[in-house]
Amino acid sequence: MFVKLNDRVYLNLSRITRTKIDHVEDGIRVRFYEGQDQVAKSQRFEDVKKAEKWLTKLLKQVK
Repeated sequence: MFVKLNDRVYLNLSRITRTKIDHVEDGIRVRFYEGQDQVAKSQRFEDVKKAEKWLTKLLKQVK
């Protein structure tokens, strides 16, 4: 199942093995992994709650 991550990226969720909400230098991002390899990351968020809300909304597109 493909979902639109942003204007240029479509993500194949059937291949994603894990997601991680990560604190990085420029803010908080959601990272998507296939096994050990990071395949995509989200835009920057102000706090973890906003990142979790965005991820939940993205995953609801699949249902």
